[in-house]
Amino acid sequence: MQITINPELYLRTIELEDANAAFALTDGSRAYLREWLPWLDFTKVVADTTSYIEGCIKGHEAKSSLTLVIIFRNEIVGIAGFNTINHSNKIAAIGYWLSEGTQGHGIMTKTVQALLQYAFEDLQLNKVEIRAAEGNEKSRAIPERLGFTKEGTIRAAEWLYDHYVDHIAYGILASEWKEK
Repeated sequence: MQITINPELYLRTIELEDANAAFALTDGSRAYLREWLPWLDFTKVVADTTSYIEGCIKGHEAKSSLTLVIIFRNEIVGIAGFNTINHSNKIAAIGYWLSEGTQGHGIMTKTVQALLQYAFEDLQLNKVEIRAAEGNEKSRAIPERLGFTKEGTIRAAEWLYDHYVDHIAYGILASEWKEK
């Protein structure tokens, strides 16, 4: 599957062939990503990324998740998608990360906009959620910029190496998205 955003930016389903590039991107952004992502210490070699991708493929086949690589100027620059898709309740949760060097081009805002369009038009979902650590201002700026409603704080939602962080939960309904 591929979602074209513009001539320089598109999303496509992650594949096993992406393991080396995805690992290199992770490894090259390790210090930057580690501030907010709890899985960096478990991603030490390419085989760890391969195992992650295998899980992503299984989730896609089961229609319970969808993981996409973000391609900007013909290079993988991050990962985004639906960490969970609950078809019974018509709700999905978006997750994302972007390499440090590609920040500031509007890539993630455009990526999440494309995911919302896919969620509401193609998957016919009713709600999309995003959760971000309370202190992660860059990640929180995405749902705030796109008109999500701040629904609350989930206390001690995630263990981040040596401490818990609270998450801010955001949501947007299909009806709200269509109004924009």
